[in-house]
Amino acid sequence: MVDDYGDIAWVDETASSTSEMICDLFLEFEKEGGRITTEAAKLLYAGIVGDTGRFRFPSTTEKTFQWAGRLVKKGFSRQELYDNLYEKSLPLIRLEGYVLLNVEVSPSGAGVVYLTKEKLQEFGVDSREAANIVNTFSTLTGIKAWVFFVEEPDLIRVRLRSKGPAIHHLAERYNGGGHPMASGAHVYSWDEAKEFLRELEELCKNY
Repeated sequence: MVDDYGDIAWVDETASSTSEMICDLFLEFEKEGGRITTEAAKLLYAGIVGDTGRFRFPSTTEKTFQWAGRLVKKGFSRQELYDNLYEKSLPLIRLEGYVLLNVEVSPSGAGVVYLTKEKLQEFGVDSREAANIVNTFSTLTGIKAWVFFVEEPDLIRVRLRSKGPAIHHLAERYNGGGHPMASGAHVYSWDEAKEFLRELEELCKNY
């Protein structure tokens, strides 16, 4: 269960992204004369593009495209936006190559990558940067869900993604949360990481 952190909670598991929810909220401000600036439109569009994997993920709906169409009318440069969104440093590109060489996929369709502190140091990439390549092998044939275990000084960060099985409840059991197709969590030992992976494999097996 995710802890409450405010007096009002707005949860919409059908939304493609937080950006789409902000767009919906804007409709109320628009009634009072509110307007979306070009900069705001660019940032909201970036949020939608990022969270839908460029409109590829199942969370993308007709409403998602409607909002994207409305936002691009504000006239920002989509080419510049895409260049900035997907630009990667040379160390990160090299780490991505390592990930592709070392990803493990179980018969159930669960994928896993282990990135230790030593491996991150070897490539000169920190754990936050490593999050940018969590979808590196999302197009792999037969994969249903996958996890990146990224070691930090005091915990192991869990980056979790799915192409079908709902993973957010699993993340909630391990100090995290998110939505059905993309979640995050953390564990405190590699033994706990193995137990997490076992549960993910069960999810995939039963999907």
